[in-house]
Amino acid sequence: MGKSLVIAEKPSVATSLARVLGKLSKKGDYFENEQYVITSAIGHLVELCLPNETDKKNRKWDFSNLPIIPSSFGLKPIKKTVGRFQLICKLLHRQDVVEVINACDAGREGELVFRYLMRLAKNHKPTRRLWLQSMTGEAIRAGFQNLRREKDVFPLGEAAICRSEGDWLVGINGTRAMTVFNSGSGRFRLTPVGRVQTPTLSILVEREEKIHSFTPRAYFEILANFSCKEEEYWGRWFDPLFQRGGDEDDRAERLWDRKKAEAIQAKCQGGQGIAVEEKKESSQSAPLLYDLTSLQKEANIRHSLSARRTLQIVQTLYERHKALTYPRTDSRYLPEDYLPVVRSALESIKEGKLHVYAKKALAQDWVKPIKRVFDNAKVTDHHAIIPTGVTPRNLDEMETRVYDMIRRRLVAAFYPAAQFQLTTRTTTVEGESFQSEGKTPIDLGWLSVYGKQLPSQEVLAPIHAGTLLATKMEVVEHQTKPPARYSEATLLSAMEGAGKLLEEEALREAMHQRGLGTPATRAQIIEGLVTDGYVTRQGRRLIATAKGIMLMTLLRDIGIQDLCFPELTGEWEYKLKRIEADQFDRDAFMGEIRRFAEKIVEKTRRFFELSSKKNCQDLEARCPKCHATSFSESFHTYECKSCGLLFWKNVAGRQFTPEEIRGLLETGSIGPLEGFRSKNGNSFVAKIKLDNAFKVSFDFGDSYSEMERKQAILSSTSIVGSCPVCHEGKVYDTGFSYCCNRMLAKECTLNIGKVILQKEIPQDQMIKVLQTGKTDLISQFVSRKGRRFSAYLILKNGKVKFEFLERQRDA
Repeated sequence: MGKSLVIAEKPSVATSLARVLGKLSKKGDYFENEQYVITSAIGHLVELCLPNETDKKNRKWDFSNLPIIPSSFGLKPIKKTVGRFQLICKLLHRQDVVEVINACDAGREGELVFRYLMRLAKNHKPTRRLWLQSMTGEAIRAGFQNLRREKDVFPLGEAAICRSEGDWLVGINGTRAMTVFNSGSGRFRLTPVGRVQTPTLSILVEREEKIHSFTPRAYFEILANFSCKEEEYWGRWFDPLFQRGGDEDDRAERLWDRKKAEAIQAKCQGGQGIAVEEKKESSQSAPLLYDLTSLQKEANIRHSLSARRTLQIVQTLYERHKALTYPRTDSRYLPEDYLPVVRSALESIKEGKLHVYAKKALAQDWVKPIKRVFDNAKVTDHHAIIPTGVTPRNLDEMETRVYDMIRRRLVAAFYPAAQFQLTTRTTTVEGESFQSEGKTPIDLGWLSVYGKQLPSQEVLAPIHAGTLLATKMEVVEHQTKPPARYSEATLLSAMEGAGKLLEEEALREAMHQRGLGTPATRAQIIEGLVTDGYVTRQGRRLIATAKGIMLMTLLRDIGIQDLCFPELTGEWEYKLKRIEADQFDRDAFMGEIRRFAEKIVEKTRRFFELSSKKNCQDLEARCPKCHATSFSESFHTYECKSCGLLFWKNVAGRQFTPEEIRGLLETGSIGPLEGFRSKNGNSFVAKIKLDNAFKVSFDFGDSYSEMERKQAILSSTSIVGSCPVCHEGKVYDTGFSYCCNRMLAKECTLNIGKVILQKEIPQDQMIKVLQTGKTDLISQFVSRKGRRFSAYLILKNGKVKFEFLERQRDA
């Protein structure tokens, strides 16, 4: 009797299959008995060849070689796992192996792993499909008793190959076309684009454009302190008749006229009030279990970990320590037969307070098959990330923190909802309304697992019979703020929810589960944008660079902005799902992708030709090197016709006008000019000059030391005020902090971070600190325990401290 070769996608799955299917002996990287040979593919073992690997003419990057539309796509083994590929080929071609069982992950990418592997290995033996969404012994045995026929999953494989080849066509042709365009002046300038990477960059660029075009507006809030006997509480003025209109900055508590705010202040100061309260109970259920994206977002917020670093940690916990289930998942649910697995995982928690909480959940019989945790319909290729019950050893600090996050989330999932009483108090003084809110815990429920306690500031002081007086009225001036820059957490959310931006319902539904990228690829996409120079990190923030903004501008100018929008991915997902359901033809889909790739190349080529012919002309100016009087213009440069001296039109994200170039060539210096953009995304002002080698360089003036020049080039050079500490220096916005220039020479200590407790301190508030020693009331600070609060910032002895409405305490 022949044997079945079972190919899993991951070694851990192969091990689980071998354990359930009977006595199989381990022979290196595979298991074997009289019925089965079981091995794994370690993820993708095969990838598509690059153009130059199948056709030598494609080695040259030139419009004449574009578009590249192969009639068939070549495959090659991935270099780092070629040994495993060779092993599977050897097992596949054994005489005693009569069939192959595809045990790769139950989804599109799992099918792609297997299909590419079988194609490159030239398999002609019959195949069947093992379809598992649960790894319990019972589920595995049932899966082997109900193996699917190859033709049953053939459409899924076709959709997988369409996705892979489609990304290749768009990425290869788009990247080469844009690179050829940007390299037209002789210097090779790699310009990567892609179906997922470019829309992700577009999200960051659009945010950056909104920030830089934002004009702040002053508004006013009125804060009142009310006193009744010995009790005090604060209230905020609001308009009870407010209705939202077209102004997105308008709020019920905002006044746009200082005089009106001061009139209300004068009218109500010292007045008697009447308070009315509304109380209601609310509940807050425990959060869902983690998928990879939600874990990456929370690890970024709580521990400042990048998406890539979080992925590295959970991969280590999964592969080396065997402490977690498979982490590259987009599901936050478990299979319905996993209740015993969960009980076992909870019972394995033996140390610390978490042991007490886990033991209580089990003892109270809270660990039940509830739909918020167990739901087969919401399990995709993989289930939510949970601990396996294996206790890892020798973890570093961040590994310990992430592992604790996952264990704690599993315990909390079975705890009762937190119960609160919400109090909304409206105090009326002289016909004006002030609102106060309080939150009193009834039962902390799952929050107790996280050691949460309600901050005292959220508990509203009770009011008693007696005179209610408005003892203090304060008009607080604020400025509207531009939208915040993305962190990795908020960008992951934007990528995950990109489908929500689509107007067409079918496209929204198609992207509902995937968004831009997959949980397994989003970290790689973000890192790719950073590596390619399109995005830079500044603390927790991700900022589109001048290079990234220029790419988006160029794509719009060329007319291929389809690459910038999530609609492209939405359309792909919609049609790929139809292919999976055998409702749409693979050839028709690939025909559309080929035409799209051809359109990218053709529009880029046409724009290149137009920009080099129609829009460019000679510049009459004297060359500082050879003294010739004519420069030829290309899309990117001006070049001396005589000696070839080259000047780039764009420096630090700023496009020079012909008049500015002419002035620079003839006088050697121009400016100061606005609109330059530093590497960390901040705008700055500088003079431009030619050095002795006729290279363009920045000139920030004689008042700067060499160290300051370096600091200024790398960041914003805007001066925000005089230093109140040393009384001699100037305070600069460096992009990361507000820093006295004398600190660089260790002659001053003033260096205040731009972000304090997750709140960016804007320049206007820093100016107030420098001038008066105190900011306006600033909201949305986040304490180390995750509590949001408002406070003033005050400057004492060169250090920033918090000043609260109720009391003062150090930061």
